[in-house]
Amino acid sequence: MNDQVLGFIGGSGLYEIDFVDNNKLLDIKSPWGKPSDKIIEGTINENKIFFLSRHGLGHKLSPSAINYQANIDCLKQCGVTDIISLSAVGSLKESLNPGTFVIVDQFIDRTINRKKSFFNEGIVAHVPMSEPTSKELMLLSKKILNKLKISNVFGGTYLAMEGPQFSTKAESNLYRQWGCDVIGMTNIPEAKLAREAEIRYCSISMVTDYDCWHQDHESVNLEMILKTMKKNTEKSKKFIQSISIDYYKGIDFTKDKSRNILDTSIITHRDSWDSIVEKKLKTILQRYKKSNN
Repeated sequence: MNDQVLGFIGGSGLYEIDFVDNNKLLDIKSPWGKPSDKIIEGTINENKIFFLSRHGLGHKLSPSAINYQANIDCLKQCGVTDIISLSAVGSLKESLNPGTFVIVDQFIDRTINRKKSFFNEGIVAHVPMSEPTSKELMLLSKKILNKLKISNVFGGTYLAMEGPQFSTKAESNLYRQWGCDVIGMTNIPEAKLAREAEIRYCSISMVTDYDCWHQDHESVNLEMILKTMKKNTEKSKKFIQSISIDYYKGIDFTKDKSRNILDTSIITHRDSWDSIVEKKLKTILQRYKKSNN
């Protein structure tokens, strides 16, 4: 339990958390470059948490411009073992109306311009992604959302599109035919990189509007979307406060394989590792190298 550390990544509308104690701004760099913004370190109920604004304060970065590798590496440097990702999304189902929080358990990747792995060359790894989110973190999130009386759905498929443009109506209807629940632009490659970094990942998708497939889409204006996003942001802050307290009461992660996933994923023989790549992967490989020496 002592080595578990909770981190949050905040999406559109959630750029800072002003309710933590012992607030510090950490200016961390990684071999992959700089993260989206300074990482906030603070305490809730005397327990340490970390927060990173995915788009940066003021929303400076589009989904395709985010340095996902640096974001995950820097959170790993902070000792984060569990990430809860909060994202604004569009709904692909009539039943998922604006204001609903979807606890995602699956992804479909339609992004095309992003660096999606720490292990592209020099050291090759193939991590399994059949269950990309942590069931234990999902269950805890469900418990907290219910306690806060926030409308939520347990389980759902997140369609990750490239952006920054929104979908055409034909694309939106195609994704609905695929059985997707929500559509967003940022959880991939975030979820994939977290898995490679042996960090458990949980995605909370906050619905702001119906995607363009919906018959009422044209009547929804930016003011309405921003109003819903503001309400979602206030709910998400209460969620962060509450889940941070329950998380540190203890969670049984014994059935979760994420923390040791590299033991069965790295293909390149140790004698053939590229020394420059190994140095670059210092933080990602730290646990693996200690346990395999």
